[in-house]
Amino acid sequence: MKINLPMAITAADVATRTISGTIVTWNERGNTSVGATVFAKDSIAMKNVKLLLEHDRTRPIGKLADYEVNDKGITAKFVLAKTFAADDALEEAATGLRDGFSVGAMINEWSNDNGVMKITSASLEEVSLVTDPAIDSARVSEVAASENEAPQEDSAPATAEADNPTEGEQVSDTTVPAPAEETVEAAKVETVSAARPAFYTAPRLEFTKAKYLENSVRAALGDDDARAYVRAADDTTTNNAGLIPTPQLAQIINPLSNADRGSIDAISRGTLPAAGMTFEIPKITAVPTVAEVAEEGAIGETGMTNSFLSVSVKKFAGGQEFSVELLDRSSPLFFDELVRQMEFAYAKETDKYVTNLIISSGQIAPTAQDNTAAGLLGYVAQAAAEVYENSLGFARSLVVSPEQWANIMSYNDGGRPIYTATNPSNAGGAVSPQSLRGNVAGLDLYVSRSLSALTYTTGDGSMFVINPESYTWYESPRFQLRADVIATGQVKVAYYGYGALAVKVANGSCHFNKN
Repeated sequence: MKINLPMAITAADVATRTISGTIVTWNERGNTSVGATVFAKDSIAMKNVKLLLEHDRTRPIGKLADYEVNDKGITAKFVLAKTFAADDALEEAATGLRDGFSVGAMINEWSNDNGVMKITSASLEEVSLVTDPAIDSARVSEVAASENEAPQEDSAPATAEADNPTEGEQVSDTTVPAPAEETVEAAKVETVSAARPAFYTAPRLEFTKAKYLENSVRAALGDDDARAYVRAADDTTTNNAGLIPTPQLAQIINPLSNADRGSIDAISRGTLPAAGMTFEIPKITAVPTVAEVAEEGAIGETGMTNSFLSVSVKKFAGGQEFSVELLDRSSPLFFDELVRQMEFAYAKETDKYVTNLIISSGQIAPTAQDNTAAGLLGYVAQAAAEVYENSLGFARSLVVSPEQWANIMSYNDGGRPIYTATNPSNAGGAVSPQSLRGNVAGLDLYVSRSLSALTYTTGDGSMFVINPESYTWYESPRFQLRADVIATGQVKVAYYGYGALAVKVANGSCHFNKN
């Protein structure tokens, strides 16, 4: 994939036929042919390249003579050929008519940083002289006379006015086939930005009722300037809606899914074995016993026995099918965003699977409690004792639904919040409306959306107390599988992974029993 980033020329020397300036700045946001882009420090591999006009490979005017890579970016000097096109380019640069650089780079490695393409590895393909740079921080600062004229004292730096930044002026509709050596990856598409202005700013006019009436009268009497005023006043965004662009931001709103997995975070984790759809864990079924024995009495023989706990490996997968045109002609951020949304769906389904097994294999609190602050303390105390008695391990986690999270934050003592208070004499824990983690009655709090959708006839499954060592979640890395359907030109992408929940001690959790 190739992108173009316009920059500004800092010097044009007609006598030596050289043009120089900054072609890339590190970690500064610019608008390239693919949108908002940032080049990381030392991300561009330099090589000898040609200087083109407006990214047109058929119009070379010079070549790279020297360059310097520093902490701010890359500065370069180009020597121009003795051609009519190069002569014109020198004159245009010296007078500020065409005073911008635009670097064309082949992208090797990049990431999506909140809708901004952050490039970490690229190679320089060409540099072009363009009319409108994206950054106006530098302009022509030194202009020499022509080869046949002595330098003039009034050769001041030529600066171009930039009332409006050139964001939105990038055009990337021209596709040029990549060279043969650059066709290693099928997804590489070389796009060239023509850097044509999409709109311009007209002079401001004073549009008032009095001025409009005055110019209407003058226009009726044949005043051409007044006619122009009336026409300008009649042009609004309403009757020229087709000429007003509607930009689309790279940011995507997703209120349906995220990567939170409260139930999985609340238990222990393990590495999934590399092979097999089941695996076994040794589990003690009988332990040695010790009894009081009289002097010279016989010692009873007891033995430790064990069996194997069999754990099933489950596959969690999702996919999407889309046209090859969508992949080729859309923003490079499309595929990254698709994978991110698939990861959100994966997180939601795996947490739901774990939550169901924990609730179904655990126990319900023997005594029903009111859904109040006192009832919460009663349930926690009772559940912690039940978990220890059945698993011989301490309960350390409390997993709640978003609804119970809201209830806990509302519990108060005489109007003072209990679990959001900072006064030690009143605080029974720490729960924040800005965090899904906290502490309630000595237990680590986790919030899981999976509990909201669960309904049980034996009690309320809106929260549970758990010994993390009684349950272990084993998980593989996530995988991507892509297939191209030649007959229809479709692309199928699958996103999947493997996970297994080992219920080591069934009654290591105790869920809420509500009155």
